[in-house]
Formats: sequence, structure tokens, C-alpha cells
Amino acid sequence: MVVPDSTTNRFNPEEAMRHTLSIVLVASALLGGCSYFAVQSAPAKTASTVRTEAATKADEFFWATLHAGRYERIPELLTALTAAYLDDPSDATTAAHIGFVHSWGLAERARASSNAPTVVDHAVLARKYFTESYRLKPDPRVLGFIGGVTVAEGSVHKDEKLMRQGYYTLLDSIEAWPEFNYFTAGYGASRLPAASERFREALEFQWLNLDVCVGEKVDRQNPDFAKYMRLATTDGVKRVCWNNWIAPHNFEGFFLNMGDMLVKAGDWQLAQKIYANASLSPDYPRWPYRTVLEQRIERARENVAAFNVQPQRGVRPENPIMVNSNFACVGCHQQAGTSELGRLTN
Repeated sequence: MVVPDSTTNRFNPEEAMRHTLSIVLVASALLGGCSYFAVQSAPAKTASTVRTEAATKADEFFWATLHAGRYERIPELLTALTAAYLDDPSDATTAAHIGFVHSWGLAERARASSNAPTVVDHAVLARKYFTESYRLKPDPRVLGFIGGVTVAEGSVHKDEKLMRQGYYTLLDSIEAWPEFNYFTAGYGASRLPAASERFREALEFQWLNLDVCVGEKVDRQNPDFAKYMRLATTDGVKRVCWNNWIAPHNFEGFFLNMGDMLVKAGDWQLAQKIYANASLSPDYPRWPYRTVLEQRIERARENVAAFNVQPQRGVRPENPIMVNSNFACVGCHQQAGTSELGRLTN
């Protein structure tokens, strides 16, 4: 197309170029707009209201495996759960359980017979399935898991932007359900150096978790939880502060981790008091990890150095802090000799 100069009526190459560029930009905008509106107008994926038989059976397998602490069965558990998900990709609970199993696979990788580098792929898949579950059925617990695995994935890939995204997701999850997510947000960060700002914040989150659970500020010098045991409940938002069917030893596991964090921070004498609170649980005699906790109390002082050894890839520390141990998940979820089955319904 020949574009004449507006004043001399002669061809002007510069004006022709501007005119052509304008046409290209308009066309690009229209095409871009088409793709935008095509995506935005697509029907939303909605959660299923009825669960399949495969999903129900996979759930039973999930809970039996987790409550028995059978880490070695993760591959076949993922096969069953993924098959159920493919039958019904709109099942939010199945998606959440796949995410949790991948998180378990990553968290307790010290139990694996061979620590292949590909174990880190669990973080990527956990984030995918947790995100899918949350999109279908927003649950503040799942939001906390998304934040945690996003930080983990960012750490693996040395992606600071992704790590920050995960951190702020964790803060959002705390706001949504503090009784549950103060622990979630602090637990993953307990593997960081004790002198780091994030570790100190993570330890503070554990104290704040106790505060919101009992409705007052717990004595930071003498944290005797005996007077609060009357508050134990299986109902409402505070049910997650105590033992429940999902996490049969949630109470004991919480104090084991918090004690470990205090030891790592160098405050081993206060840690002994925190550890001791675990024995207040009526379920303590049946807890598979009570011997671990009792040894922690005895060796609290010497464990200060042990817990501050930063793990190296391919090297398993002899005496790791709970988050780096082979009971990082089952410390709360494992039941001794259970065969009870069920689903996440509360």
C-alpha cells in the first residue's frame, strides 16, 4: 500500500512504516484478545459431588498405609490414587491425597533404600495436585500444604521468586486457619540454619500456635500444658490442636518438633519442658515414637550440635531434627497396630 505524505501528497516511507506497524499492532491485539476471551469463557472445572468406588477404595488404602507408617508402599499407593483420579479428575479429596503422598515421599526420603536425585520431583507433583484440589474445593489446610511444597520446589530449583510465592501463600494460610497453619508454616522452615530470620520466625510460629489453641499467651519460661488439657476437643477449628482420627498423635508430634526446634536454637533446657508436654496426652503410651522423645529429653544438651548439622545431598545425618528424620510425617500420623480405614470427612 502506498501512503502519500499528508501535506505534499507524495509517498512518505516513514509514514508508511508507522501505518503498517499500527495495522500489525491492532491485528496482534485482536488475536491476543481472541485467545484471552477464549480461555476466560471456557467452562470452569467443578468439584464432583459423588465419589467413585475406585476413589473410596483408594482412600481406604491411603489411610491404612499412612496410619501404619508404610513408606515403602508409596509407589503402589500413588498408582491406586492416580488411577482413581483419572477416573474422576474432579475429585478434590483424591487430588489432595495424591499431593500428600508426594509430600510424604519427599519429607521422609531418608527412609528410601536409595536416595535418587529424582526424589525432588515429589515437590513438583505435590504442588500440582494440591493446587488442583484447592481449586476444586478451597481448604485452608491444603492452602498451607501448597505454600510448603512451593517453598520446597523453589529451594530445589534455587528459584527465589518461587520461594517467596510459597512463603506468602503460607502467610495467607495462617490467616485462614491459624490453629492448623502456624505449625505448617513453621515446620518446613525448621530445617533452616538456627541463626536465620526465617528459622526464628518459624519457632515463634510454634509459640503462636499454642497461644491460638488455648486462647491465651502460654508462659514462655514455664510452658506447662497440664492446665490446658481440659480444652481438648474433636469439634470446631481447634480440633486440629489435639489428637484426632486423621493424626492420632498430633499432640505428641507437635511437642516433639517444637522441642527439637528449641534444642536447635540452643535453648535445650526449655526444650526439655516442651518435650515433657507430649506425655500429657492420654494416647502417649501407644505412641510409636515415645522412646524417641524420651531420648531427646535425656540428650537435649548434646543434641544442640547434632541438630545444627545442615544435611548435604546424598549424606544422611546420624541424628537429625524431626523435619529431616524418617518420621517427619508419621510422627503425628502413625498408629501402632491399626487397621482402621476411612476418609477425610471432617
